[in-house]
Amino acid sequence: MDDYDMYVKVPASTANLGPGFDSVGMALQLYTTLKVKQSNRTKFYLVGDNQENIPTDKSNLIYQTIDFLYKKAGLQTPELEIEVETDIPLARGLGSSGTAIVGGLVAANVLAGEPFSKQEIFQFASEMEGHPDNVGASLFGGIIVAAKNELGDYAHVPLSPPKGLKIVVAIPDFELPTKLAREVLPDDYSRQDVVHALSHSALLVAAIAKGDLSALQVALEDRIHQPYRMALLPGFEALQKNCRNYGAFGTVISGAGPTILAFTTGDCTQLVDFMEKTLQNHGVSAKVMELAIDTSGTTCSVLLKK
Repeated sequence: MDDYDMYVKVPASTANLGPGFDSVGMALQLYTTLKVKQSNRTKFYLVGDNQENIPTDKSNLIYQTIDFLYKKAGLQTPELEIEVETDIPLARGLGSSGTAIVGGLVAANVLAGEPFSKQEIFQFASEMEGHPDNVGASLFGGIIVAAKNELGDYAHVPLSPPKGLKIVVAIPDFELPTKLAREVLPDDYSRQDVVHALSHSALLVAAIAKGDLSALQVALEDRIHQPYRMALLPGFEALQKNCRNYGAFGTVISGAGPTILAFTTGDCTQLVDFMEKTLQNHGVSAKVMELAIDTSGTTCSVLLKK
């Protein structure tokens, strides 16, 4: 057994699920794992792929979140040795920054003697990320619906994934920075589009809560972000139009993209093949696979030193 003091495991997340813009998130079984121990000097060890250009000093986002929590608690931030291993590719719409924020906060909270509740960790993470859907899903697991009131307080409601629901993901081999994906969105929407968004996001949440998967064929439609981001995602429009012929209820952009999700049941073989070939026909190389929903959320285990 390694001699680290602590292991923190944080699942990836997908946000929006179509019309639930910045409010609905779901945890997926790809993980960022932190191995943390106190040291005489802060240093990071980055293991594996998916971590190009990530800082290995105190400018690292994980350390920044640890420092944030310690200062909130009125404590001196310790020097730490942190090993980071992740399955989650950067800038693909799978919540990589959210896992760093949640992982850092959870690790810091345990190291500091748990001065903050899980709800407070969720509040901090949502403030740092700027929206609650990714961090909430990664922290709590499963599917969450979340929002912020006028005072800046975040609330969330967890939802159990419907029985039989399967997720197929297509992860392209190119990055799409969230900043760019947000810049293409309009500043204003028509009343018609707002009503469409409200009704479909409400139907989405109700369909998940009741386990009515057939309603997803209508609920997954969106007019707030996907029509504007489509130009950044070659092949997405073709997937949307034809995925139902291969057993999917619908296809959505994962977060800001470029990852694409399809919702289905039963055998996924034909759907995976269709998605892979469709993207190839549009010049996009992507890893397409079934990906299970994580229901555990972030876990933390502390090893006692001998």
